[in-house]
Amino acid sequence: MDAPVLPMPAPLCLVNNRDGVLSLDPKALAVLQEVAQPLVVVAIAGPYRTGKSFLMNRLAQKRSGFPLGPTVHAETKGIWMWCLPHPRRQGVTLVLLDTEGLGDPKKDDDDSDAWIFTLALLLSSTLVYNSIGTIDQRALEQLRLVTELTEHIRVREENDNPASNFVRIFPGFVWTVRDFTLQLRAGEKALSEDEYLEDVLRLQTGDGKKAKERNELRRCLRNFFPHRKLFTMERPAADADLPRLEELREDELQPGFRKQVDAFCRYIWEEAPVKVLPGGHEVTGSVLAGLAEKYVAAITNGAVPCVESAVTALARAENKAAVEAAVAEYQRGMEQGLVLPTPSHSALMAVHQDCVQRAITLFLSRAFADHERQYHAELVCKLEAAKEEFCQRNEEASEQRCHAVLQELWRDVELRLQNGDYVAPGGAQLFKEDLDRVLEEYKRRPDKGVKAEAVLEVFLREREGLAHVLKATEVQLELAERQREAAAAEAEAAQKAAEARLEEQRRTVEEHKRQLEQQLKEEQRAWLEEQQRVLEHHKKEYEALVREGFKREAAAMQELITQLQKEKKKMEFPICERNSQLHNHGHSSASNAGPALPGDQQGQRAVPQLHGAGCAAQCHPALGGGGYRWAVPHWE
Repeated sequence: MDAPVLPMPAPLCLVNNRDGVLSLDPKALAVLQEVAQPLVVVAIAGPYRTGKSFLMNRLAQKRSGFPLGPTVHAETKGIWMWCLPHPRRQGVTLVLLDTEGLGDPKKDDDDSDAWIFTLALLLSSTLVYNSIGTIDQRALEQLRLVTELTEHIRVREENDNPASNFVRIFPGFVWTVRDFTLQLRAGEKALSEDEYLEDVLRLQTGDGKKAKERNELRRCLRNFFPHRKLFTMERPAADADLPRLEELREDELQPGFRKQVDAFCRYIWEEAPVKVLPGGHEVTGSVLAGLAEKYVAAITNGAVPCVESAVTALARAENKAAVEAAVAEYQRGMEQGLVLPTPSHSALMAVHQDCVQRAITLFLSRAFADHERQYHAELVCKLEAAKEEFCQRNEEASEQRCHAVLQELWRDVELRLQNGDYVAPGGAQLFKEDLDRVLEEYKRRPDKGVKAEAVLEVFLREREGLAHVLKATEVQLELAERQREAAAAEAEAAQKAAEARLEEQRRTVEEHKRQLEQQLKEEQRAWLEEQQRVLEHHKKEYEALVREGFKREAAAMQELITQLQKEKKKMEFPICERNSQLHNHGHSSASNAGPALPGDQQGQRAVPQLHGAGCAAQCHPALGGGGYRWAVPHWE
């Protein structure tokens, strides 16, 4: 598990807003880059001077932090960020984003509110909208920005931008209404807070311009935010105490207000989800920082932020980093797990298999949107190259060890050669006995490694001239026989090493295939769950439209539901069947040839063979109409 995030002592400004020009603060980005845990990102927006910062401080379980301010002037400018350990979930970081108030009359830039609201929405997994008084037409009008979101956000890179796509990327929506004094009743019937919200969002009858404008806002809220929650809160304290709200003790706050705020905090802590990208990948600090950079860059360049293009650009950098991190993890594990030279090639391969599995697991935990498995293939190649480097180092260490042993054992023979002991009568037999002693001792010496026989053969071949020097046929025959024995042993060892290498490559491919198919199944499961949530949301909206008598809108919603059901059905059959269908498309092996790996033998491939983008378009429907496509690899 990743180390817990260190608590930030106070919030930092993430997005500066100076005279309508947005920029990111490097210090806040640096803090985010260090957070490796998944993030629950809660942003708050709403009219200025309505108490947003107070609620965020309560979520942080602090009495102060985000500035409250006792005057009519807005205190928060831009977007401020506070990263904290999640109070309910281990291994998760809570990120609070406090935004500057909407509708501040001192603002000169009319677009500022829209872009701040857009950023809060795009960066968060739960958006809290904070208002004051009651939910009447005026309160709804203050949310007019919602109807303009299609002009400020693009989901896909293509020109079409249907509103039905927005439900896939928008956060959960929580509306907090402060200083609420009404009774939650409809006639004699008591209403829950959520029932009151849904009643307010009911479409109004009528064909006039006013009715259409009001219904457009309600329709946007209903369509964009399938997960809606309302909290009403009474006035926190007497009017005289409001300017020093930050200093009040708990018992000085109204009991009802304390209870309502506690319910709001519990809901956020327990229900606010981890932020995920399209496809279900959990957002970490570095990913959120990357998204913020992409979106702010688009806004400052006069463009409309596009979720798909931001995710694609971010994925390239993150996947490249994931490959490098996985290779580093593999190399670190091999360095720690190996003592060179290893007794055998299989001993090295045992450590390799464990390290490669950990490396792939790390890569899959960080990689996302690798739809054509480009980075997965790159990882396979780099791991194979790293393995070959360790094999080379292992052989070099073995050769050095064997040479050292033979030099030590041959030292006495050298002395006898210098003294002429082997040219005296009986010298040939004496040489044979000494040679046998050297070879037997060489075999007994441990830790010689995988090149023991090869080094011995070369060593004996280098001493072929001794027979001529000693003028002894027996010596020549003995050396020749020993060379043959060493050569035969080396050939047998080489054959076993080749077989072991092929078996190791097969196991590596199987491990890659197993983990990749597991990831594909997880992606499929996440997409089907997302599609089911979207379907359930649209079905509820369809039923509401029928109840409210909007037949034309209900018919259009039914068409959308039918299309979504067809897309879901296409993706429901198992991954293995989809792989089989891909094989049956008739792609030639030549056109799908993968990159050669170090150590390939007789054309043996140890990497997944990947389809190109054209094949992906044939084999898979766009995920939920969002343009995201999978290309399932062939395993040759």
